[in-house]
Amino acid sequence: MNILLLGSGGRESAFAWKISQSEQCSQLFIAPGNGGTAAYGKNVILNPNNFDAVKALVIKENIDLVVVGPEEPLVNGIHDFFAEDESLAKIPVIGPKKEGAILEGSKDFSKQFMSRHGIPTASSQSFTKESLEEGLSYLETHALPVVLKADGLAAGKGVLILDNIAEAQEELKLMLSGKFGEAGTTVVIEQFLSGIELSVFVLTDGDNYVILPEAKDYKRIGQGDTGLNTGGMGSVSPVPFATPAFLNEVERDIIIPTIQGLKQDNIDYTGFIFFGLIKVNERPFVIEYNCRMGDPETESVIPRIENDLLELFVAASKKQLKDYKLKISDKNAATVMIVAGGYPGDYEKGKSISGIDNVRQSLVFHAGTSLEGGIVKSNGGRVIAVTSLQDGQFEALQSATADAARIYFDGKYFREDIGFDLV
Repeated sequence: MNILLLGSGGRESAFAWKISQSEQCSQLFIAPGNGGTAAYGKNVILNPNNFDAVKALVIKENIDLVVVGPEEPLVNGIHDFFAEDESLAKIPVIGPKKEGAILEGSKDFSKQFMSRHGIPTASSQSFTKESLEEGLSYLETHALPVVLKADGLAAGKGVLILDNIAEAQEELKLMLSGKFGEAGTTVVIEQFLSGIELSVFVLTDGDNYVILPEAKDYKRIGQGDTGLNTGGMGSVSPVPFATPAFLNEVERDIIIPTIQGLKQDNIDYTGFIFFGLIKVNERPFVIEYNCRMGDPETESVIPRIENDLLELFVAASKKQLKDYKLKISDKNAATVMIVAGGYPGDYEKGKSISGIDNVRQSLVFHAGTSLEGGIVKSNGGRVIAVTSLQDGQFEALQSATADAARIYFDGKYFREDIGFDLV
């Protein structure tokens, strides 16, 4: 089979690494890929949101299956584009159509969906520019802290947690006046839940599903979970506090009602569902849905899956997940993300990277890198994910942290405490 993988981050590097191991994979194309993905297939420079360019590549290279990594092409309707084009309609796409991707594309929609199907989540109300005064009045009576979320995709920056009513009112005005562009035309005001977060993932064929390993990621830039939010500084899998009893509750109260809810709402969904969860007094609540795998969680989850990933995708595309048995390694995975100096603020690109060959006990998944004249250079805020798979969690954390220190570029930074709060 000829496979096309869309995306360019650490998530796509992990996918490419795993797909390339499949005996069913004849050729793997990654578009646009990064400085490391060419080790697993052929990079093709194109924008995944340019659907005509994607179509041209699919036809030219006789692609048999498309895997969509990031959310934006899904929210923009790439699966619908394939389904509605005569020359592409028979090519399976792993990733939901637009009506399913709206679970991530609109916080307001996902809140209504959860309410409709009895899925536990924080209480909330949504407001637009037209209902600003009602929103300001609603905040007057709201408990603190209060959460404000831009409805649409805001590159992970559209969520604010505020401890002051006046400040929350001011932020609501700013958000509805365009602080986050189109993403903030509707703002969800939400109850703050206190607990510990984790991520659970399923792959569904629309009727059935398989549950992938759970993970916990670390969003803050600084040691001890301090400082600004980032796209993710590292992750671990499995998650010690996610006991079998807790995960059974997640499946019963959240996963099953979500899959059934999609069917009841006539939403045809083939692809990943990412459940961003919070454990509050031993009970799981949904913070958010994503319509794709998380990053850097994928870098910890994929190495623990022992099955042929391409075989799993083919089963999903043929609606054959009912009897599919996922084999999960008992080993522990830990991922440490190396980022550019200054990230998540202003940072420099184009720094030469050395020491990747010195890594001893870890996998190296490129994220924001490029290959220029045979030299790997930094090309993003989050540059390289270092993942170690070991028998024990402490050993995995230790190995990943030590190996992250062996890679060098000017201004590099990584957190040395990823996962140690769980040991």
